[in-house]
Amino acid sequence: MTPPNAPRPQASAYVSPWSLQRRVALLIWQFVWTLTCAWTPKPFNPWRLLILRLFGARLSGTPFVHSRARIQQPWHLTLEHRACLGDGANAYSLGPVTLRAGATVAQEVYLCTGTHDFRAAHLPLVTAPIEIGAGAFVGARAFILPGVTVGANAIVGACAVVTRDVPAGATVAGNPARVIKPARP
Repeated sequence: MTPPNAPRPQASAYVSPWSLQRRVALLIWQFVWTLTCAWTPKPFNPWRLLILRLFGARLSGTPFVHSRARIQQPWHLTLEHRACLGDGANAYSLGPVTLRAGATVAQEVYLCTGTHDFRAAHLPLVTAPIEIGAGAFVGARAFILPGVTVGANAIVGACAVVTRDVPAGATVAGNPARVIKPARP
């Protein structure tokens, strides 16, 4: 297994970093989610959680995943009790994505765990985990970059671009996101 922040082995920019087995699993996952979950109403959340578990997502308690949420690789997703992945949220989980208990990822948020090593001519894929702390709130259309941790009870404003860790209890906003309200003592 390639460690986080390490380039994935690629012969060129035109060769997938994923094995054939992984690419087939991705196709099956996309087909199954579209066929069995993408159309379901909110009360069908237990069904969506079952499908996620079958594809390797680590779920504890009862998180909520909206039917229009997009999850790239569910086997890299961890959701704790009452964590919420909102309408149109995109967990681009090429690496681990963790939502701690009570964390809310609002509509159309993009959690991006993948980038490229721009120092190499063939631009190999590099992944780094994202963690959203317990009780944190990530506002609509925010973009969280690879390797970022949003601390417990932090607030990320709508449309913020988060390029570095957010301290627990702090409020950040803007592009790039800056602390606009520090954590309370």
